[in-house]
Amino acid sequence: MTPRSPLHPFGRAFAIVAFIEALTWAGLLLGMWLKYGPADTVALVKIFGPLHGGAFMVYVAVSLLAALRLRWPWWATGLALLAAIPPLVTLPLEWWFRRRGLLSARNAG
Repeated sequence: MTPRSPLHPFGRAFAIVAFIEALTWAGLLLGMWLKYGPADTVALVKIFGPLHGGAFMVYVAVSLLAALRLRWPWWATGLALLAAIPPLVTLPLEWWFRRRGLLSARNAG
């Protein structure tokens, strides 16, 4: 097994924001399930809707900053932005980017 490179600060920020974006997606999905399902309540949607909207915007900004600072190829930048659209895809993308070394300090200039 090869040793992993340490994460660049922007790589670490991307990993954290990707997790938060997925977490707020999960909360919003649970809220929508409760709203249209068994509980008929909008409480979680009112909480996680704005949280997810903010997390989405922060994720897009951090993705673009990380892409510039870590010198991602165009396809990685596109995948990072597209991953925020379907629910919970930012997590596996972050894991894959980490394995490929796209979040490591060795890529940055």
